[in-house]
Amino acid sequence: MSPEYAMRGQFSMKSDVYSFGVLVLEIISGRKNTSFDETNNSHDLVTYAWRLWNNGTALDLVDPIIVDNCNKSEVVRCIHIGLLCVQEDPIDRPALSTILVMFTSNTMNLPVPRRPGFFDHTRPKDPLDTDQSTASKSFTVSTDDASITSLYPR
Repeated sequence: MSPEYAMRGQFSMKSDVYSFGVLVLEIISGRKNTSFDETNNSHDLVTYAWRLWNNGTALDLVDPIIVDNCNKSEVVRCIHIGLLCVQEDPIDRPALSTILVMFTSNTMNLPVPRRPGFFDHTRPKDPLDTDQSTASKSFTVSTDDASITSLYPR
């Protein structure tokens, strides 16, 4: 799920691009983003991939089952494209047509990926969390005065 959809409910073609980037990283790594094991203090696959990319060890992301039987430069290019798709700002994500060209053209230079969405973000604190006394918190609650008088049609 793209950051802009999760945080603000905004959905666009770039949200699909984000999801596609996550899918690319899942295929390459053989791991699901939703059941990530927090390797190297990363809470999700995207953060883990980004850290490996920045450390120059992107091939460590590759599923051990395929790492010895793949074209390393093609896999690194796929990781690169996946990271471009999960950029934090939707404007920085490539269009679907551009992604197709990136995958089919080895001569196209790829831009340097920036920080991905959700990188090292923590979950927003739940306002109903009971860390402190609930007596010290106040909430605005609305009451719906509408009522139903007949449960069956006449």
